[in-house]
Amino acid sequence: MTDAASPAPAFVHSLRVRYGECDMQGVVFNANYLAYVDDAIDHWFHAVFGDNYVESFDFMVKKMTLEWSSPARPGETVAIAMRVSRWGNTSFDIVTDLSVDGRDVMTATIVYVSVTPHTTTPAPVPERVREGLGRELAIV
Repeated sequence: MTDAASPAPAFVHSLRVRYGECDMQGVVFNANYLAYVDDAIDHWFHAVFGDNYVESFDFMVKKMTLEWSSPARPGETVAIAMRVSRWGNTSFDIVTDLSVDGRDVMTATIVYVSVTPHTTTPAPVPERVREGLGRELAIV
């Protein structure tokens, strides 16, 4: 989760929880957190690389871990703070911290593998991607 020792996020995306995204307990259904994270990362990549970024860079999920802390409820605004936490040759990790009004909701760590566009063949992460995702850019 976020704390004083955590690096600043490179990008923050916010969304409002809709009633239909919640389960019978009145909280966000667990699978929807993954959709939130995926949507937020797509917004980040569009903001940094433009609308057609997958034409020159593509990536696939290898592994995702989630740690849940507290629920998000209908009408609440979820802030999704993202940053790259590790660079490999063909892979990289993105940490996403979800919160509502400063209250931790969930952290997801995703291991992505860079692939040659339109294939599933691993490829080195382009330098422009490393540079672009390393910049601080916040949009709420």
